[in-house]
Amino acid sequence: MLQIHAPGPKPSAPHPILNMGFRIFFASGALFAIITMFLWIFVFTGKLSLAAQIFHPFYWHAHEMFYGYTMAIVAGFLLTAVQTWTGVTMPYGYRLLGIFAPWAVARCLWAVVAFNPGQAISYGMMVIAFIADMSFMILMCYTVVRAVLKVKQKRQAGIVAKILLLTLSNALCYLAIFNGNIELMRIGIYLGFYLLIALVLTVGRRVTPFFIQKGLSYDNPTIELSIRNSKTLDSLSLVFFLAFMIFDIFFPNPILVSVSAIATAVVNLIRLRGWYHPAIWTKPLLWSLFLGFIGMCIGLVLYALHYLFHLGTHSIAVHGLALSGIGMITIAMISRVSLGHTGRNIHQPPKTVPWLFMLMVIAFLARVILPLFSMDHYIMWIMIAQTAWIISFALFCVSYIPILCKNRVDGLFG
Repeated sequence: MLQIHAPGPKPSAPHPILNMGFRIFFASGALFAIITMFLWIFVFTGKLSLAAQIFHPFYWHAHEMFYGYTMAIVAGFLLTAVQTWTGVTMPYGYRLLGIFAPWAVARCLWAVVAFNPGQAISYGMMVIAFIADMSFMILMCYTVVRAVLKVKQKRQAGIVAKILLLTLSNALCYLAIFNGNIELMRIGIYLGFYLLIALVLTVGRRVTPFFIQKGLSYDNPTIELSIRNSKTLDSLSLVFFLAFMIFDIFFPNPILVSVSAIATAVVNLIRLRGWYHPAIWTKPLLWSLFLGFIGMCIGLVLYALHYLFHLGTHSIAVHGLALSGIGMITIAMISRVSLGHTGRNIHQPPKTVPWLFMLMVIAFLARVILPLFSMDHYIMWIMIAQTAWIISFALFCVSYIPILCKNRVDGLFG
């Protein structure tokens, strides 16, 4: 069972936003989710054009969603959770700023190239972005790995392996840009995407049952709960998803991809059954996580439907996995963590919380489900999904950034 320990008193940082990793990375990640989607709307509709010799527009969008937004959330989560798991103090204050600043520099440079300042300038910006992005990811990895090794916590090996591989896959993207290799870019993008989903499955398996147990027993201490995990299901999920990832990226045989995708979905649906209790639907911070997992299973099934029956497109399946595993689950996680680690009551979230989750559901329906029935309105569905995404994160920013910029309400540091 995951143990949560209240942080002890620590020297104050220059500003509360630098007290702990989740604060600055969650706030900035949410703001960036809005900015990059706005930019993508203009690129997607042709109002902005990237330097074609350097970027494929869809890979620009994917890179900034995965290595920009999602890695900010991953960094914020790990630079907070690893302290809880290991007891090793994570960077705060200017040391934390030193990890965050390269991420911010890289994001600014990737945003500027959306305005196509010219091939030479764009190329130069990418050189600087490469240095900044790699600095951010290496510093984040070093901080996490150092803490894990210090206490010899072998159970974190899976998480450590994934963030190290994410660093390498991001490096592949830059190598592809510098060499004009579109196939290498595809590999770097999809490898990063599937590693992030694997990380979500790993962390989700660890924290979701704990969150459900705590969330439901708060209002009803006598409630009968049978929230369980299975090592067999954990192993099967890992093996099947690893097979799916390898097949879809490197050996896209329709049968192999479909069987591994469906197997992963079935295993996780069985896992969800072991976590389920009807009372979760009264708790937005719980049903959002549950729907996120269901959405990932739907996305995996859509891969099989595409490969076997040519139903939908590969892009629709990818977005099914991304909008649920990255969209819904990350915003659900940061909504809960931002309350718990600022000393606030996680059982009384802001009133906007159900709405920002419902907007993510709308984004999923518009981008993934509706196109299966009406491709004639595909562009409209995409625009609806983009709008829902932006409003969802705008609600998060309005509700949570003031919280993230204030000290803990219990007077502790963190």
